[in-house]
Amino acid sequence: MMKKMQQIGLYVGLRRPGAPLSCSMGSKAARRSSPRVLRPNEILEVGYGLSFKPRVKLLLTFFRSDPAVKPVDEWQLKLSLLDFLRSSLSLTVSEDDLVLRKRPDIHKRKRDEPVASGTLWVRDLGFLGVEDEDGEPMEKKFLRWRESFLNRLGGIELNLEGVKFRMTVEVPLSDDFEKMKRSWEDYFALQALGGSNSKGLARRPDTIVVQGVPSRWFAEPRVSSKPSMLNTHTIFSVLGKLRNLYIAGDDDLGKNTAASGDVLSGLNCKIWAQFESYDEFVNAMRLLCGRSMQKDGSRLIVDYEVSWDRDGFFRNVPQNPSRGQEKKIQVQASSGHGRNEASWLEPGAIRPDVARLRRFKD
Repeated sequence: MMKKMQQIGLYVGLRRPGAPLSCSMGSKAARRSSPRVLRPNEILEVGYGLSFKPRVKLLLTFFRSDPAVKPVDEWQLKLSLLDFLRSSLSLTVSEDDLVLRKRPDIHKRKRDEPVASGTLWVRDLGFLGVEDEDGEPMEKKFLRWRESFLNRLGGIELNLEGVKFRMTVEVPLSDDFEKMKRSWEDYFALQALGGSNSKGLARRPDTIVVQGVPSRWFAEPRVSSKPSMLNTHTIFSVLGKLRNLYIAGDDDLGKNTAASGDVLSGLNCKIWAQFESYDEFVNAMRLLCGRSMQKDGSRLIVDYEVSWDRDGFFRNVPQNPSRGQEKKIQVQASSGHGRNEASWLEPGAIRPDVARLRRFKD
């Protein structure tokens, strides 16, 4: 896994087993305890002007309902769907929150093959309120609404100048906490049946992977546009108690999406966050699923991807990195005036707040 990484990354071992939390960020956010479970429509502020805002993300797929071979008009398809949402479901969605793309070589596709795909974001969940009059928990109310919304939206037919299209809808795995949880429970159950746990592998996950977040949002203001390890730790500590943290340039995201124009190559980073316990991990995953990141004063809304680490990433971080490889940094508690300072283990180690992550395209 590490051989595939083309850039310089940053790693910090925040705490040894049995040792006290090893890094003080000088921020109130770093000293917060694990947050309570948030309502599905509640905003989580994490410091540095950043917040995780709730939303529903849906993946759309379009098929022809008749033998017509007329080219797909993406704009007409978009307007037709927006009108259906507004008139039939009483849901207003901005044009920016509905992205559609036709598939290549449509004339060569069979009738049961998709001709277009897209993504729909529902960002305003204020209509859910706090709870029903009968006291129904918000989590159940949200899941009930989402299921009803999917049932009403899935399978509809859109008629564009006589050409009919059928649409299917699904929630991506990274936005469905319950499906995500089942995925790691099934994975580790199979690992146990296969005897993999005898090799020292973890029985439950503890590391979250967040992909596609802007590097500059984790940077030291007026110092660098590169992500700061200390700032990143401060932000993710709001989600739970951390053990290890790693930041790297998001090469995979750039390669997959730069051509489509969705992401500016070289401006994003990928973060691995290992939590102290399984419960901390679960709570953090629940908070990250179904939310977007936004920064005060910025119009940019970042729909990151979140997943869990099944490869034992932190067991593979080089212990003695050489030039051009990932750099390992150990942050330990110091004994003086309540402040902490970094202890650099290798002669070639680099400071997290000044380290440079190579851009994809210079």
